[in-house]
Amino acid sequence: MLEEIFRDQWARVFAALVSYTGDVDVAEEAAQEAFAVAAERWARDGVPDNPGAWLVVTGRHRAIDRLRRDRTHADKLRLLDRPEPGEEVTMDESALPDERLELFFLCCHPALADEAQVALTLRALGGLSTPEIARAFLVSEETMKRRLTRARDKIRAAGIPFGIPREHLLPARLEAVLSVLYLIFNQGYGDGRADLAAEAVRLTRILVELAPGEPEAAGLLALMLLHDSRRAARVRDGEIVLLHEQDRGLWDTGRIEEGQALLDRALALGARGAYVVQAAIAALQTEEPIDWPAVAALYDRLRELTGSAVVELNRAVAVAEVEGPRAALAIVDGLGLDGYRYFHSTRAELLRRLDDTAGARAAYRRALDLATTEAERRFLTRPLPPPCSPPRPPVTKRGPASRDLRSKHHRTDARVTACASMMRRTCARSETVYPLHIQAN
Repeated sequence: MLEEIFRDQWARVFAALVSYTGDVDVAEEAAQEAFAVAAERWARDGVPDNPGAWLVVTGRHRAIDRLRRDRTHADKLRLLDRPEPGEEVTMDESALPDERLELFFLCCHPALADEAQVALTLRALGGLSTPEIARAFLVSEETMKRRLTRARDKIRAAGIPFGIPREHLLPARLEAVLSVLYLIFNQGYGDGRADLAAEAVRLTRILVELAPGEPEAAGLLALMLLHDSRRAARVRDGEIVLLHEQDRGLWDTGRIEEGQALLDRALALGARGAYVVQAAIAALQTEEPIDWPAVAALYDRLRELTGSAVVELNRAVAVAEVEGPRAALAIVDGLGLDGYRYFHSTRAELLRRLDDTAGARAAYRRALDLATTEAERRFLTRPLPPPCSPPRPPVTKRGPASRDLRSKHHRTDARVTACASMMRRTCARSETVYPLHIQAN
């Protein structure tokens, strides 16, 4: 019971305490102590009617105690109002403001390094412990502890405010929040860590709930759900299963339907960014047969928005289905992505389809050198299948789907308009924003 309440209430309690104390360190210590008191007291007395409010009140008491002990916080203490000792304190939950959106903006402030934004978001909003975050990003616990400490020190030293940004700053600040959430999702999805991907989905749900009028947030959640719907089919016997080989019976139809509905909502709200275009691509990939000309056309649009070489690599995969592997290989060979494992695995597959076995083996070996998970290594070391014989016939490139960029359920034509500068910044934060493995499996 306490674990469930912790998961549901941690971010809201922590946000309320940051707002109350004006200090991230004090708020985190107070929140931890409040939950520790709850674990002991609720086991004896039962869970109160409003556990969130109880935790905030208890946390406020603990924060005041901390501030009284610390002379450097004396000025803050005079600003806080605490009842006299022994006075019973209650708080109606309706009187407890939900300040999680402010907490999102604090954790993803541009003054913080990207890696610090990710770690702080998982700690403050996800409630993950320092060891859990360290394991998620394959660094030592000590390294992650220092990263979080530097982030808190930066917030204090720079005077980063706790609040909603001014209107003219809001688009860029929201973009930073979305980018952090997608980086977390990619880390989990790409490396097969379902818990981390699920946490990204949960946090994005919270953001959509707090900012229902923001179409890009809805588009990002749609993208996550559409990809995550295939999770059960992506790996079989410890080996990656490519999209066209997956058992569609294992796909989560509920997530697909929810993702499609969110995509429709984002488009209706006028969404125009790269997350929505990617969600439209993911929606097309849930259909049978896949409309590859429409997928390729959407990647053309995504390339215009982002200028990303990784997007171009994804486009090449679609081009291979439309025009054949030789046209796709010409695109791939023009990209400078030697350090990117999916560049080499894509190139290997195209060479295999062109019956260049020696070239394919060399490219697979290079991809294997860069692989980060056991599932990837097993996939890359399996025996080479024979080349497609006869070659797959090219798909007709022109047609209504290609012209209109639409699937059975979704239109991505006039509503998906240019927003290039914002999307280039998103790509610059991490090349994993548009990972090939999502396209491939």
